[in-house]
Amino acid sequence: MANPVNPPRGMRDFLPADKARREHALGIIKGVYRAHGFDEIETPVVEDYARLHSGLGGDNEKLSFSILKRGITPEALAAAAEAGDVEQLADLGLRFDLTVPLTRFYASHRAELPPVFRSIQIAPVWRAERPQKGRYRQFVQADIDVIGEPGILAEIELVTATSQALAELGLDGCVIRVNDRRILFGLLGHCGFAAETHDRALITIDKLDKIGADGVVAELREIDAAAADRLGAVLSAVEPALAGAGIQLTRDAIAAVLPAGAAEEGIANLAELGAALAGSLPAGVTVCFDPTLVRGMGYYTGTIFEVAHPGSGSSVGGGGRYDGMVGRFLGQDVPAVGFSIGFERVVDLLTLPETTGPDAVALVFDPDVDFARLVGLKRELVARGHRVRLEKRQKNMKTLLARVAADGFTSIANVRAETASAADLELRPLAG
Repeated sequence: MANPVNPPRGMRDFLPADKARREHALGIIKGVYRAHGFDEIETPVVEDYARLHSGLGGDNEKLSFSILKRGITPEALAAAAEAGDVEQLADLGLRFDLTVPLTRFYASHRAELPPVFRSIQIAPVWRAERPQKGRYRQFVQADIDVIGEPGILAEIELVTATSQALAELGLDGCVIRVNDRRILFGLLGHCGFAAETHDRALITIDKLDKIGADGVVAELREIDAAAADRLGAVLSAVEPALAGAGIQLTRDAIAAVLPAGAAEEGIANLAELGAALAGSLPAGVTVCFDPTLVRGMGYYTGTIFEVAHPGSGSSVGGGGRYDGMVGRFLGQDVPAVGFSIGFERVVDLLTLPETTGPDAVALVFDPDVDFARLVGLKRELVARGHRVRLEKRQKNMKTLLARVAADGFTSIANVRAETASAADLELRPLAG
């Protein structure tokens, strides 16, 4: 039985100090993205059930939380359950990512937006995950997207902005792995997989880090044994490079690990991206080509990326181009590409300052100080830019001082009956 005082399984409460650290990290991310010319939007936490289950969300659709229709009767509930028709029960659902809401937002507001729209969305999403470290049922995503730009400039802007955000967070050692879905499809075709089996084959290749190359080949042999063996030979040639320093994002390095003529369009796209990024990434962030990178979402059409960090067993960010997605709502295709930072995994890796912003002052007052004077003193300090908290003097001042210090307060001042104004206060720094 669930503990009634705990949050629901897979969701978390945050104490003030934790919340302050998270807001500090979010402020860094948002500040970098705005500096790169992106604008923040907000969308509802719920979307229509049909939109969330339209095939745009891939496997995440299976993890969505649905909202029962109002006034549904027990008889209707039983009938829908027997028929296995969830849509009879639910007309809304909690968003499982920020991309589906963004595409609906763009279709709704296209006339009010610039021809190339650069958006920021930083908000919680919900998935019925199996809770574990770094994987929660409610979590924050930090997304930037470029809609309306068909060329590689959009990918360049996303990678440079995201890499700077990671660097300014102090997340050293990030590797942005890059691939192109056209390379994947070209490679599958070259190896002999029929076009109708490509999506199924990619699902298997996406398990490479879990089941290894031998496991991938064994599973693919169920589709086409000869094609699976040919792909296995490619994977064997690629593995040493991936295990070492990585494959540079240059035409020669990419072509060296792929069969000749497998995917020229995708290779040219990544070579152009690599040339633009050369020397442009901040220290501590590198980019490399990974021909085994799949990204599980079926809506990706071109460039895909994923951020790896040695301190995390899973990716800490990712994204890609999804040119066909907006058209599902608009009736015409619109180029689009996005990059998402997995905020929960990133913040778990960070050592962030306990306090940020202006000096925070705890005013410790004696019982004989009247409230009007306290309010006046607080107003004066707030007007100067301080954060201020009123604390009644206690017998055990050591406990009080430790608590306010843990809450991020950096200074203390005693308020006596004779204290007339803020000028009479002696601000003393709190010990750590």
